[in-house]
Amino acid sequence: MYTLENEYLKISVCETGAELYQIYDKEMEKEVLWYGDEAYWIRRSPLLFPNVGRNYENHCLYKGQYYDTTQHGFARDAVFTCIEAKKELLTFQLCDTEETRNYFPFSFQLQVTYTLKERNLEVLWEVENQNQETMYFTIGGHPGFNVPILENTKQTDYKLLFQRKEALEYLLVYGNTGTADSSTKHTLPLEPIGEYYGCNITEHMFDNDALIFDQGQIEWVGIGYPDGTPYLTMECKGFTNFGIWSLPGAPYVCLEPWMGRCDDYGFQKEISEKPDVISLEAGKTFRKSYSIGVHKK
Repeated sequence: MYTLENEYLKISVCETGAELYQIYDKEMEKEVLWYGDEAYWIRRSPLLFPNVGRNYENHCLYKGQYYDTTQHGFARDAVFTCIEAKKELLTFQLCDTEETRNYFPFSFQLQVTYTLKERNLEVLWEVENQNQETMYFTIGGHPGFNVPILENTKQTDYKLLFQRKEALEYLLVYGNTGTADSSTKHTLPLEPIGEYYGCNITEHMFDNDALIFDQGQIEWVGIGYPDGTPYLTMECKGFTNFGIWSLPGAPYVCLEPWMGRCDDYGFQKEISEKPDVISLEAGKTFRKSYSIGVHKK
């Protein structure tokens, strides 16, 4: 376990999955990041690579050959190497192996860097294509946050906050397939909440798994206290997709910035034809970052 710490926050990261394991607010004396209770969801903030969500029938097609895949890919269970540890940042690295190429037929170098500045944590992904041909993948974050965070409150006392007043459009998961039902679009109405727009977190909001937002609709999102002031915020400019999820009845909410997402139900085309897939040319490096802000109550 590796640690970053300043006067406001303490951050811990595990080598397995380069997974963020703790965000502790020292002023509030509260754990902000979900603590991985196995009664609900054992993970905390897994990195999703080389696929976000599930591929249809748990395989993807590349150059006429099927490759078996698992939900959210293999990176979350792989052991990364910490290649840089400074007072304000940590960098972890994962490279392909013979085993990974059985599931993902590309050579790559994946680096994850965490940078702590006051009450903000930046997460940077860098993926280098070490092949002589274009590489296709998706990548995403899946951090869960403790909600409720204050005593004598419940999850449904809290709000989702956005910096837009227009309603959001989302998809749901198709049955128990882990793939998206792109045939039916749903609307999330927003109303003024203080200086933001948003909605209440409701009891049945996640009965059908995650809410899936496409077309870059979400570049800033927050969770608000019962009075509407921000508890935490996330900025993810330029992200094509986003997920919001909780296991029904569990005391956490996941805010998930994605570049690409699960397959649509019934998708059986080549991976290069998958909507929002990242196409990375030979020798190039993909970079993307998002940040988490923890607000003092």
